Amino acid sequence: MANNGRRSVKAKKGPTIGTGGHGRKALEGKGPTPKAEDRPYHKAHKAKQLAERSAAKRGTGARSAGAAKSGPKGRATEEVVTGRNSVVEALRAGIPAKALHVAIRIEMDDRVKESLKLAAERGIPLLETGKPELDRMTDDAVHQGLVLQIPPYDYADAYELAEETVDKWKKGHVANAPLFVALDGITDPRNLGAIIRSVSAFSGHGVIVPERRSVGVTASAWKTSAGAAVRVPVARASNLNNALKQFKNMGIFVLGLDGDGDVSLPDLTLATEPVCIVVGSEGKGLSRLVRENCDQIVSIPIDSAMESLNASMAVGISLYEVSRQRATK
Repeated sequence: MANNGRRSVKAKKGPTIGTGGHGRKALEGKGPTPKAEDRPYHKAHKAKQLAERSAAKRGTGARSAGAAKSGPKGRATEEVVTGRNSVVEALRAGIPAKALHVAIRIEMDDRVKESLKLAAERGIPLLETGKPELDRMTDDAVHQGLVLQIPPYDYADAYELAEETVDKWKKGHVANAPLFVALDGITDPRNLGAIIRSVSAFSGHGVIVPERRSVGVTASAWKTSAGAAVRVPVARASNLNNALKQFKNMGIFVLGLDGDGDVSLPDLTLATEPVCIVVGSEGKGLSRLVRENCDQIVSIPIDSAMESLNASMAVGISLYEVSRQRATK
């Protein structure tokens, strides 16, 4: 068939002028298809969320009423006391507080009324807060419409506290020789609170806690101390062994408490000197390095049927003996 002398022209392959390669980009795709549990509208995603929330409630979120943490992961969190009983007890104990959050249209009872009264007397701001926000603050802990916000504790520096105390003692500004208690591996805040209370009762000058793997001054510790945490400074040491070595260089004798001691508590001769009593956890006792850094290991005579004493009890007994010997000096 005739083509009338015309020649067919084939079009060039590839992008044409001005397309900017749009065709190539369209072929790149959008990556692999997300898993079903990662697609917001898929039932598997909702099931995953429910499972995570359930797991959270079995952990920190399932605390009935007491201390909780607020704040996003990876950031410093603030301590909060939740629940009507815990809040009113915390306010009675004089725990420092930034604000008392009260649920909108809360059902009043004697605990709520007393909490509001105590907060008003102490000048603690009262904030009316919706339930969703209270749930968020407490990580879904049971708060019963009351949440007490606790400011972070302002820790002293262990070295600076010891140096300042020794200096005051040498100048006669402090009557008693420096007396400290250091905690090695203790993680129960109630033990810390009870130890702070004993240190206050027997004229101690401070409590030393390591930065890692150790208890801090939480709401529970505040409450157990019965307000003594206001009077007794708690200092942090970045490394407990280094702090103990520095104490020894200052002339402070380091005494470790352990059942297998070099000396029995009644035979202690260093009580009238500047001392730092180190106590370990009830189960593990003093760690090896801490034990090596002690000038003496002191044991408390107890009935052989009793395996060990609670850490706070051991500290209280030891502080009493130190105080008794100093009084009879």
